[in-house]
Amino acid sequence: MDACKTLAHALITSRLDYGNALLYGLPSTLMTRLQKVQNSSARLVTRTHKREHITPVLNSLHWLPVIYRSQYKILMYTFKALQGTAPRYLEELVVPYQPTRYLRSESGAFLAVATTRGVTYGNRCFRKAAATLWNNLPVTIRKCKTLDTFKKKIKINLFVSAFPSSIYYVFGWKELCIFKDVNLLHP
Repeated sequence: MDACKTLAHALITSRLDYGNALLYGLPSTLMTRLQKVQNSSARLVTRTHKREHITPVLNSLHWLPVIYRSQYKILMYTFKALQGTAPRYLEELVVPYQPTRYLRSESGAFLAVATTRGVTYGNRCFRKAAATLWNNLPVTIRKCKTLDTFKKKIKINLFVSAFPSSIYYVFGWKELCIFKDVNLLHP
């Protein structure tokens, strides 16, 4: 199974992840096609039958669905841009929100959401997508200082969003944490 999983990562998952930040906001018909590719590779790795549900299989492999993989990539670029470790052209697209007067939400680490004219392509541009996804994150994730803690928390958040009925065991903190809800993401 390990060899098959390695091959699936090398041949299929790497192709799904290549440029997947561009997949954000695609029509659901196109995303369904890409999800079928991932589902087939998960079935190949675990040798599950075609008629069995794929959600528990993806969950057991710790594979995010394609939609959430693109969100993960955009959020990683956004975090790196805010920390100053991303390329300069991305740092220029990520603008922190500065209200004109004092507001309680000022300390929430929000980003300014760009206005766009086009509904289909305008909402998919990096500036708008990054700000929208970032502002929808819980404050505890937006205020992370290191890349490692941000990665852990964002993966947990996306897994809970992708598989809401499952219980996740997360190792790496001081004790074993069981997450059933997005509100329980505090270490």
